Amino acid sequence: MPMERKRPQLNLDELHQLKWLLGGVLVLLSVWTVFYLEFDAWTLMGLTTVAVSATLVRPDWPARVPAWTHRLVFPAVVAFFIGDLWVTGEVLPAVVRLDILLLLYRGVSYRQKRDDLQVIVLGLFLIVVAGVLTVSLVFAAQILVFTACALGFLLVITLVESAEKGAGKKVANGTPSWAMHTRWRRLWVRVREVTDWRVVALGAALFAGVVVVSALLFLAIPRFQLENSLFLERFVSKKARSGFNETIKFGDVTDIQQDTSVAASVDVTDRTQIPANPYWRMLVLDEYRDGTFRLSPTLRRAAFTPERTETALRGALRPVLGEPVYWTFYLESGISRYLPLLGSFEQLRFRETQNFRFGEELGLVALREEPATMTAYRVEGLSTGGTLPDAAFAKSLKEHKKSTPKSDTLLMLRLGVGAADRALLEQRVKEITGGAELTTGEFARRVDVWLGRHPYSLSPRIPDGPGDPLVRWMSSEEGGHCELFAGSFVLLARAAGFPARVVTGFKGGTWNAYSGNFTLRNSDAHAWCEIFDRATGAWLRADPTLGAGGTQPHGAKGEATLARRTDRSWSARFDSLRVFWYRRIVNFDQRSQVETLKAMKEATENSGRQLRALLTAAVERIKAWLAGPWDVRRVAKLLALAAGLAGAGWAWRNFRLGIFGAGTRRRGAKDDPVRREAGVWLRRIADFGYRTPDTLAVMEELQRLRFGAPATWPEPEAVFRRARQAVRELRRRAGARK
Repeated sequence: MPMERKRPQLNLDELHQLKWLLGGVLVLLSVWTVFYLEFDAWTLMGLTTVAVSATLVRPDWPARVPAWTHRLVFPAVVAFFIGDLWVTGEVLPAVVRLDILLLLYRGVSYRQKRDDLQVIVLGLFLIVVAGVLTVSLVFAAQILVFTACALGFLLVITLVESAEKGAGKKVANGTPSWAMHTRWRRLWVRVREVTDWRVVALGAALFAGVVVVSALLFLAIPRFQLENSLFLERFVSKKARSGFNETIKFGDVTDIQQDTSVAASVDVTDRTQIPANPYWRMLVLDEYRDGTFRLSPTLRRAAFTPERTETALRGALRPVLGEPVYWTFYLESGISRYLPLLGSFEQLRFRETQNFRFGEELGLVALREEPATMTAYRVEGLSTGGTLPDAAFAKSLKEHKKSTPKSDTLLMLRLGVGAADRALLEQRVKEITGGAELTTGEFARRVDVWLGRHPYSLSPRIPDGPGDPLVRWMSSEEGGHCELFAGSFVLLARAAGFPARVVTGFKGGTWNAYSGNFTLRNSDAHAWCEIFDRATGAWLRADPTLGAGGTQPHGAKGEATLARRTDRSWSARFDSLRVFWYRRIVNFDQRSQVETLKAMKEATENSGRQLRALLTAAVERIKAWLAGPWDVRRVAKLLALAAGLAGAGWAWRNFRLGIFGAGTRRRGAKDDPVRREAGVWLRRIADFGYRTPDTLAVMEELQRLRFGAPATWPEPEAVFRRARQAVRELRRRAGARK
C-alpha cells in the first residue's frame, strides 16, 4: 500500500510550554472574578496578575526561587487564612482570598498533573461563587471562556502524560528544559503547523452544540427554587454602596448622586400606569436631632410588623377589576435592605424566601439584612399617586391633640432644636403664612415658594454661628441640595403644626429604549418630604427642591410621559443586556418559562406567515409581469438578461474570480483529477528520500502531468502504472536495507 505522509506533531517541550500557557490563562481568568465579586481581595488579585503574567513571559524565573521557600508555603497560607478569619469574621471572603493565594502559588511554580487539576478545581470554585453571588452578565461569558480553556488544558495534560512515557525528564540546574528556550511566537507558529483545522472545527461545533443543548434544557426542564443562593450569601457581610440607612446626615444623599452605576431595573406590564415623576420611596425618617434625620425606634416598633419568613406579602390595597399590572424590580446588591416602592400595593412576591418586616402605613418593606446579590421581587397593583393613607397616625394624632394640645411629644411634630431656633422657625412661619390659617396643600405651596430663593447646589455652604445648622441655612440665601430643602420644609411644617417627615429613595430614572424598562441609578438618589393632611387622613408628597416637581401633575401617566426619559445611549444598550440576563436567565421561573415558549411559538408562526406572504406576493408579481403587454423593448431586455446570465455562468465555469477581479484558471492542480493524482504519486516517491534512474524518469513524467499544459501530457494511465511499479521497487529496496 502507498505510504501516507504523517502530519507534524509537537514535541514534549512544546507540549509543556502549551500546558504552562493554558494553566496561567486559567489562573488569570479565575482571579479576575474579583472585579465583580466586590470582595476585599484587590491586592491579592493584582499581585497574582503581575506574578503569573511575569512567569508567562519568563517561564524560567520560578527556578530561581530557593527550594526552602516551597516548604514554607503551606504553613504560611494556613496562618494567613486563620488570621484573616480571626480579623474579619467573614467566612466566604476569607475562603476566596485563600483560593486566590493557592492559585497564585500554583501559577508561579512548576506543576505536575495533580497540580494542574488543582488549578482547574480552584478556578472553578471562584467562577461558581461569582455566578451565585453576583448574577452578573460577565459570568455568562467568563464561564464559557473558562470551560473552553479548561477542556483544552485537560487535552494538553493528557498529551503530555502520553508523551512522557518512556522519556526522561530533562532538568538543568533546577530549570526544566522546556522553560529554558520558550519562545511564544515560535510556539504559536508550531501550533498552527500541527493543527488539523477540521478537528478544531469539529470540536468547536461540538462545544457550541453542548451550549445550545444546555440552553434548550434550561428552557424545557421544570423550575426548582434554590433558596438563598446555595446558602453562600449567608457567609457574606456587605456594606451598602448607596447609604440608604436609617440615619442620614446632610450630604449623604448627595454623595450617593456622585455614583452613576445602576441601582435597580424595573419592568412594568402596562406603560400607561407609569407616572410622569415617579418617586421610588425606600425609607421614612421622622426624628430630627443634632443636624441628623433618623428612623426613630418608636416609629420602627409601631409601624413595622414582626419579622416574617415568606415568599409573598399581602399589601393594604385590594384587587380591582381589569388586567393586573405587574412591576418587576431587580435591585442590585449593595443598595439597601429597604426595597424601593412607589407606594401601597396589593401583593408583593419575592423570587425566593426572604426574611422581612412590613410597614403597611409607611409603605415600606425592610429585609433582615442587606442582600449580598441581586434581589428580584414582583409587585401587583402598585399605587403611583402622591398620597399615602394612614388611619393609624390620624387616630394617634387625635388622641395626642386631646391629651397634650400644646406639646410636641409626637415625633412627627417635634422640632428637635433649641428655644432660640424654635422662635426663629415660628417667625419664618408667620412670614410664610401671613398669620392666616392655611390648608395643608396651600401651606406646602407657600413653603416651596419661600425656599425657592435658595439656588440648587451640590456643594452648599452652611453659615457659621450658634444654633442648629439647618435653621442657619434656611435663614440665609446659600445654595443647597435636596436634604437641606427637605429638612427645612419638615421643620417649617412642624413649627406650623403640620406633622411632616423626610423620605429618601430615588426620583425619576430613565426609560431604556432597547429593553423597555426603567433604569434607576445611584445618581437618581433623592430626598423629599411628606406632610400629613388632617382633612383626608393621608400623607401628601411635597418636594421643595428647586425644579424637582416639574410642570406635570402627579397624576399624569401614559406613553407620552416616557418621551423625556427615553435613553438611547450606548450605556442603555449595555444595560439592556443586563436586563435580558435578569429576565431570561436569573429570574427564569415557571411563569417566564411559559412566556418564553409561547413567544417562541408565536415567533415561529409569524415567520411562517411572513414567508408564505412573501412567496405569494412574488408569485403574483411574476403572474402580473407575464400577463403584461410584450413589445420590442421588453423582449430586448429579456434577451439581454439571458445573455448576461449565460456570460456569468461561462465565466464561473472557466474562471474563479478573486476579490479584486483577478481571474485564475478553474482547472488548477487541485481541481483536475489527473493533476491531483500525479501530485499524490510525487509525494509518495519523495517520502523514500532516494532515487533510481527509472524513478527519475517517472518523476519527470509525473511533473509534466502535474504542472504542464494538457497538450504536452503523456498517457496518464501508463504514467500512473509506471509510478506504481517504481513505488513498489523503492519499498522493496527499503526493506532490503533494513
